[in-house]
Amino acid sequence: MPQMIEDNIINQEANERTVLVGLVTLRQNEQKVKEYLDELDFLAKTAGAIPEKRFIQKLEYPNPRTYVGKGKLEEIQKYVEDNEIGLVIFDDDLSPKQVANIEKELKVKILDRTSLILDIFAKRAQTATARTQVELAQYQYLLPRLTRMWTHLERQRGGIGMRGPGETQIETDRRIILDKISRLKEELVHIDKQKSIQRKNRGKLTRIALVGYTNVGKSTLMNLLSKSEVFAENKLFATLDTTVRKVIIDNLPFLLTDTVGFIRKLPTHLVDSFKSTLDEVREADVLLHVVDISHPGFEEQIEVVNKTLKDVCGGMAKPVIMAFNKIDAFKYTPKDPDDLTPSTRENISLDEFRQTWMAKMESNCVFISAKERLNIDALKDMLYQKAKEIHMERFPYNDFLFQKYDENYDPDQLSGQP
Repeated sequence: MPQMIEDNIINQEANERTVLVGLVTLRQNEQKVKEYLDELDFLAKTAGAIPEKRFIQKLEYPNPRTYVGKGKLEEIQKYVEDNEIGLVIFDDDLSPKQVANIEKELKVKILDRTSLILDIFAKRAQTATARTQVELAQYQYLLPRLTRMWTHLERQRGGIGMRGPGETQIETDRRIILDKISRLKEELVHIDKQKSIQRKNRGKLTRIALVGYTNVGKSTLMNLLSKSEVFAENKLFATLDTTVRKVIIDNLPFLLTDTVGFIRKLPTHLVDSFKSTLDEVREADVLLHVVDISHPGFEEQIEVVNKTLKDVCGGMAKPVIMAFNKIDAFKYTPKDPDDLTPSTRENISLDEFRQTWMAKMESNCVFISAKERLNIDALKDMLYQKAKEIHMERFPYNDFLFQKYDENYDPDQLSGQP
């Protein structure tokens, strides 16, 4: 991996101690910022860092020069120096100028949300396809940020005897990166062709794609339904490569696809890089949307996934089954009967959520726990009915698959023989 990309990667040998920085603005209130920083904390731990403190400031909009105000930056600087912190992570994307200014003041490594996600992607990528996609996203992120990597050449001046024969170092690097971006794009076109041939070879089997926010239990559910061993872990972006498995329920075969999870504030070029992965979602017949109902902000996570799916599928309407996972981890605080204050999200029980979503989804939703195997049979019945409808459309005369046979059937009993 090139030196310039390695500079943005968290040191895995010695877990880096870090602080997290977020802003309360007109667009996001304090509650939202707390949720975003909780997620950033999880991202940092997934990357191998150790978050020690959070800094939050209220501003109308981010400071164009240093993201936070001058006083807050001095406070961060003092904490970083006193506690020997080696890394500061910001919750939003920073401009190249902001990163340069903050680095100049704090004199430690600076990462924003996108560079942290890219770091995790680089660590998790296993197949050649995923590595190519991640490398492309890294170079596209790096291109506008080349300037700060050549600050050691600031003292160079023009004049007599200083005119070089050709391009400057930064121009050379920009040309090299642009060449690599075009080469990686060509590789991805070739990969796309291979993947589309693979999808065509799967015939007319019904395709069901698992979609959802990152770390909601898609891979665990995939392992349960397909009896396979897809890598699953309680960390963000445990899955980067699509995995397709054949599943058979009551004689009826269909294909189940595990996909990369979505996340808030996902950069556009990252979505573009994973086009070949998301093609599996685009060509699926049914989407199985997995939701972590134990997460306090699960409804916002649903909105993020729906928005990304709308961008990916281009507005194509697809049948969706909502699987509310982790019901075993769901917690709520019952409201005191004498308490007259309005109910909050913490006071809503699982049964109330079930009634609300059942009405909203016209019964196309199920509440399960993949880990504890709760209510999995109801999910299988739902998947079977959807797959059966599509199968009957494609093969209207091929109904022998749907005949159920009684294992205890005895033909002698019908003939009256003893």
